[in-house]
Amino acid sequence: MSENKTLQIIQDGLWSNNGIFVQMLGMCPTLAVTTSLENGFGMGLATTFVLIGSNAVISLIRKLIPSDVRIPAYIIVIAAFVTIIDLTMNAYVHDLHKVLGIFIPLIVVNCIILGRAEAYASKNSVGSSALDGISTGLGFTLALSILGATREILGAGTILGIPIAGSDFQPSLVFVLPPGAFIALGFILVGVRWINEKRENKA
Repeated sequence: MSENKTLQIIQDGLWSNNGIFVQMLGMCPTLAVTTSLENGFGMGLATTFVLIGSNAVISLIRKLIPSDVRIPAYIIVIAAFVTIIDLTMNAYVHDLHKVLGIFIPLIVVNCIILGRAEAYASKNSVGSSALDGISTGLGFTLALSILGATREILGAGTILGIPIAGSDFQPSLVFVLPPGAFIALGFILVGVRWINEKRENKA
């Protein structure tokens, strides 16, 4: 794999083709669990693990899967990795596991994961597919972490549970409620678009 291709995969996953900022996929966990930086980061890392594992395995067995059953086969592979991360989190980070709840098993039907399996892993080498899983997963983690941190700061005046605002700060509880997720994400998307336009103008 050439250096240019490697850099392109990383750039696409992290920013240019980010699953949240650009494709607007995986909105269910994005809006539901990002009430804090910890929750967003935890969900992002869990999804990254599934992306790396499923991309690599699907790429490895892609020539053995009949085309007419490829989607069910992909889902079985994805579900296996989701089960692994679900049990692991329950054993080692039980408090976070309880907070994320049903959204961990629902990683199975995350459109980002199935989309990368179909669009990339089924057509490329194992190494390239694993790198795509890493960059896409970290891009997803970045988006969830930014949204989670924004909602936590505005809604509670804390970051990772540590107070960072002064005594005069009045948190807006709307940001820890579902409507706040839409509002915060909307402003973040405006910021992302502004950054992209600035980059394009410089280029």
